Amino acid sequence: MELLITVAVCFFAGMGAGLGTGLAGLSAAAVVSPMLVTFLDFPAYSAVGIALASDVLASAVSAFTYGKKGNLDIKNGSVMLASVLVFTLVGSFAASFLPNSTMGGFSKFMTLAVGIKFILKPVMTEAAGRENLTFKKQVTQGIVSGSAIGFICGFVGAGGGMMLLLVLTSVLGYELKRAVGTSVFIMTFTALTGAVSHFVIDGVMPDMLILFLCVIFTLVWARIGAAWANRADVKRVNRATGIVLCVLGIFMLMF
Repeated sequence: MELLITVAVCFFAGMGAGLGTGLAGLSAAAVVSPMLVTFLDFPAYSAVGIALASDVLASAVSAFTYGKKGNLDIKNGSVMLASVLVFTLVGSFAASFLPNSTMGGFSKFMTLAVGIKFILKPVMTEAAGRENLTFKKQVTQGIVSGSAIGFICGFVGAGGGMMLLLVLTSVLGYELKRAVGTSVFIMTFTALTGAVSHFVIDGVMPDMLILFLCVIFTLVWARIGAAWANRADVKRVNRATGIVLCVLGIFMLMF
């Protein structure tokens, strides 16, 4: 019975995380870590490590899918990558001093808040004038944004997805699909860095069964979500993303 519950929790966590990753480039940690904490009484720090590990393959596959459709900006995305990686390590170290309740609660509220944002204020087009930004301004924006995003990603495992998507669409002016493609490209590396640093700092081997199940389920649903998102119109992608995140956020806050 206990094994069945574990598989069920990992399946639904992977489904929510995979769809969030494939549809909107969101970090699997936004779903996996609070699910493990809430339903399996997992230590929050270890749960974030497993969630970030689940993100690696899911983000890589999603980035490949978006890249094939031309919805990936590697040039500008790479500018953010170095600062994101450095501050992911800083965030991981800082998170080791936090109590479980603080880390678990933050992810739940962020999941709901971002879902409401995409329903009420969808991102439909590329911001006007974005192509006229100077290279210096793009580099500056990328470094500043990447530093903040990396710290939050390592801190709670959620920033690499939700915060990155918000910055790419609201601050840097990307159209949603290109923002998602760029987001999952960066998240492939930040998730790997964050997962390794969490496991090393924690000093304890993760539960291999739960790690394996979360990685596989997240990967499968991320592939499904990314394939659908690249075929659907932007309005439907916004609505689907918002609904998935709102349902997950409300469900997790109930427990």
